[in-house]
This record gives sequence, C-alpha cells and structure tokens, in this order.
Amino acid sequence: MLLQRVPEPEVMDTLKEVIEYDAMDFIEVNTAFAEHTVKLAPSSGLLLDVGTGTARIPILICQRSPQLRVIGVDLGKNMIFVGSKNVEYAGLQKQITLELADANNLHYSDQEFDMVISNSIVHHLQNPLFFFLEIKRVLKPNGAILIRDLIRPIDERIMNELVEKIGMEYNQNQKQLFRDSLHAALTLDEVNRLVEQAQLSNVEVYQSSELHWTLEKKYLG
Repeated sequence: MLLQRVPEPEVMDTLKEVIEYDAMDFIEVNTAFAEHTVKLAPSSGLLLDVGTGTARIPILICQRSPQLRVIGVDLGKNMIFVGSKNVEYAGLQKQITLELADANNLHYSDQEFDMVISNSIVHHLQNPLFFFLEIKRVLKPNGAILIRDLIRPIDERIMNELVEKIGMEYNQNQKQLFRDSLHAALTLDEVNRLVEQAQLSNVEVYQSSELHWTLEKKYLG
C-alpha cells in the first residue's frame, strides 16, 4: 500500500525540542547544502533562508562567502533564540539576520532577494503551494533557488528500513522525529506539480540522494 502523506506540525518550538534538534549531527548534509548554495548564488547579494532553524546553514554559507548576506526566517521563537546564539558564537552578526516569519506569508517586498534557499521545511507545510508562490514573489527575476527536503518512501517497510539505517548515535525520540519527517515528505511527482502550479521557470527538480529531492536554479545575473 502506498504511503500517504501525514504533514508534521508547522512549528517545532519547545526549547527542549529545539536543543535536541540543534544537537543532531547534520554537519555533512548542511555543509553539502551550503557549498551548493554558494555555487548557485551570485558573488554578492542578499539571500533568504526560509525555515532557518538554528541558523547552522547560514553560518556555513557566510563562512565560505563573506560577500553574501543572509536573512534567516523561522516560525519558531526558540529556533530564532538558539540560532541567534549560534550566529553570535560564530561572529557573523553583520552578515546574518534572523527574524520570525511565516513561510506561507512572507513579510518581504516583491523581488527583494537574489536567492531563496530552504532546507527541510517543505515537509512541515500543510499546503506547500503557498510557500512556492512566495518564493516566486520575493525572488528577483534572475535570482537563484535551492530547496531541498526529504522524499517520502513508497511504503512503510522502506520507511522503517531508512529509519533503522540512520545510526546508533540517535536516540528513540530522534528516530521518531526522522520517521515523522519521512512520512510528511513529498514525492518527486508532487514537487513537480507544485513547480508547475507556481509557474517557477528555469528550475531543475531531481532526486539528489537516497533520502532527498532538490529543486535548484542558478543565478542568471
């Protein structure tokens, strides 16, 4: 039986959840995402990171590209609180600004950003189309995009196998968080339908790992 989508709550924001999330070892995937962002981005400009969490990815981006500035937004107050501490510890307050914002209704002007990025927010959204429409609205016509998230497995057996493969260093609560995220994720076909509905042009959608899909567009300036 095909696995049906069960979205996660849009906000994960008790301080305990945020601290546990921040402690999970995402350094490999975060670094790959940051490096790919820099490759697609302009040499200088303003980036929007939607669902920035605890700001680990903006920190990695700005360490690699000092000419970029990043506004990171999240709907969770404690995510922003812990993220601000991480930015301060990294000494990147001049490059990175963190703000509360809703991915479905961003409080920014049309065509304000040179690039929009987002890692692992789509599976939290009840209706991701609103987010895709907001990406199009706030992005400059020549702007870059990098969106990455989990792919929903075709059935529960495969989902269980993927959860068991993530490693002994994860506790049962962290494994359950991962399982819930897989269950809430989109398929490639669903992502392509959203791209078509939002009329995002010149983008590429592909499976980028066993676990992830990627939507990207290089800066055309």
